[in-house]
Amino acid sequence: MQGAFAERLESVRRRIVAAASRAGRPEGAVTLIGISKTMSVERVKEAVAAGLLELGENRVQEAREKIPRIGPGPRWHLVGHLQGNKANLAARLFDVVHSIDSTDLLGRLDRAAASAGRRLQGFVQVALAGETQKAGVPPADLDDLLRAAAGCGHVEVRGLMLLPPYDPDPERSRPWFRRLREVAAGARTRHPGLRLEDLSMGMSDDFEVAIEEGATHVRVGRALFGARREDA
Repeated sequence: MQGAFAERLESVRRRIVAAASRAGRPEGAVTLIGISKTMSVERVKEAVAAGLLELGENRVQEAREKIPRIGPGPRWHLVGHLQGNKANLAARLFDVVHSIDSTDLLGRLDRAAASAGRRLQGFVQVALAGETQKAGVPPADLDDLLRAAAGCGHVEVRGLMLLPPYDPDPERSRPWFRRLREVAAGARTRHPGLRLEDLSMGMSDDFEVAIEEGATHVRVGRALFGARREDA
């Protein structure tokens, strides 16, 4: 089993390097995050043993049970929607939160991280497509959230995150990825005190296109771990 995972991991890494090369980007420009939601502790430990040390979970409750059993080593990313009442727990479990979508949530995370004596990194999730079923800050409200981020002492907002509308053709996601890159470039100009250099975008079906459009963090689950229980 571990050998099979190591082969999938190497395959994904080769695809990442090739996509970065096509875009004229250096080999180390992209961070691969293995999305381990619904995977057993044993499966995740296999991934860690194979050298995957950036792991992502969607749900705080699942992560609370899983992360302590994995032990030290991995860096944990929260990639799913975060409710404000779970900010305290998230600030203790995760190193990076990809789904900051309001000034209220940002403030809760900053206070929780301060209380825990920790510093978190974060991404602001932007709702470019206006899909009501998905979280994310509307582009019109992005500047207000980034102004609040500039005043945080324990959450460093490093960039933007996107969940594009689902389409089986990865090329259909390209305009959304390109648009997020453009939004980030404009935000860097307006908020010089924030780095905003990172873009969290791209999953198993479209991460190569996302990399070609500037992704620095790709969130890959199925291509690494195979079908999940909820997909079966």
